[in-house]
Amino acid sequence: MKQKFSALMAFLMPIFAFAEDTLDTGDTAWMMVSTAFVLLMTPAGLALFYAGMTRSKNALNTFSMVMGAFVLAFVVWVVAGYSIAFGASESAMLQNFFGGFGNVMLSGINWTDLSGTYPTYVFIAFQGTFAAITVAIASGSVIGRMKFSTWMVIVALWGLLVYAPITHMVWGGDGALLFDAGALDFAGGTVVHMNGGLAGLVLAILVGKRAGYPKVAMKPFSIILTAVGAALLWFGWYGFNGGSAFGANAIAGLAVLTTTVATAAAAVTWMLIEWFVFKKPTLLGIASGIIAGLVAITPAAGFVSVGGALIVGIVGSLIAFWGVVSLKKMLGYDDSLDAFGIHFLAGLWGALATGLLALNDQDLLWDGPLKAAGDRMGQFMVQLESVVVVGLWTLIGTVIVFFIAKAITGGARVDEETEEIGLDEAVHGEKGLTL
Repeated sequence: MKQKFSALMAFLMPIFAFAEDTLDTGDTAWMMVSTAFVLLMTPAGLALFYAGMTRSKNALNTFSMVMGAFVLAFVVWVVAGYSIAFGASESAMLQNFFGGFGNVMLSGINWTDLSGTYPTYVFIAFQGTFAAITVAIASGSVIGRMKFSTWMVIVALWGLLVYAPITHMVWGGDGALLFDAGALDFAGGTVVHMNGGLAGLVLAILVGKRAGYPKVAMKPFSIILTAVGAALLWFGWYGFNGGSAFGANAIAGLAVLTTTVATAAAAVTWMLIEWFVFKKPTLLGIASGIIAGLVAITPAAGFVSVGGALIVGIVGSLIAFWGVVSLKKMLGYDDSLDAFGIHFLAGLWGALATGLLALNDQDLLWDGPLKAAGDRMGQFMVQLESVVVVGLWTLIGTVIVFFIAKAITGGARVDEETEEIGLDEAVHGEKGLTL
């Protein structure tokens, strides 16, 4: 059965005169390039960003968890995740949450099928990179103490039970719960960042703190690698946000500019507040501000003005800084690389800020109370509903997935000796750097 994304496409491209389901070479080229950009974000950008922040004895394991998550999650996406996210369920009730199994192994989708103005196969690949990076984000919370086998089982199950249904609810077209409510999420503030960040926190709490945390100093392997990872993530994010316009069009241009503005403003904000609070502007702080800004603008990129992007980036950076520096200390959880502090909190802010700051422009908005009646408070309440629904689904689903994976692999945590030696040599038999 053909995927149900045409409704969203119709909302996203109202000002362009393309006939529906007619291939446009410019849109096709842009979407293929955007897919490659987003792919780069995980096995290069996120992997380096995370590996640089962890201890040297776990750097290779960190890279392996991110890259392993990416490749496995993509396979799971093609096998059944895409069908659950963008397929159609026979039951109207189920269609609220679940797309069904009509497109398992991409059954019913031909290589000649189109999603608006470009091939459906390109859309599947593009969305698959989103599925893969989302679960990889969560790995940053459990670095240094989770079994690699447990992590792989979590990746497979989580992609089917948590990521795909949430994607369906937000982006699944007519009949999907949050899509029908008019929730606005341009490129994944709820679907990707809140989802992955909260999953990371849940896993971190369930697997327990690293040995010695927070009393033992856990110095990062290489801040330079982390900064390079942040730069690659920023580069790839132009495909992440710009590609979510689903064409080489003016909305993509808006998303590219707002992404750049919000990210730069967030990085400056983090640098300045760190300089003021700790008297030193660190490279890690600038890199963290970059990611906070990218995350915050993601749900709003195609909906806000340049001024709105500045507000989203600055406030998103302040909230993420508070999450990393203060909230984690107050609550005492061990989120190793601050997936929750940056991705969840900045994503939450961005999702809510979309309702507050989205332009009342009929050519930009695809649905919702703001588009239908100029009702901004109504739109904010829909955004609030979306973050609550996504948060609850992620919380419950991740707990279930964790305990299933733990049972399958005979425990989720490595033994004390492995944790002490480091997971690079003990688990993978390799070193991240041999001198």
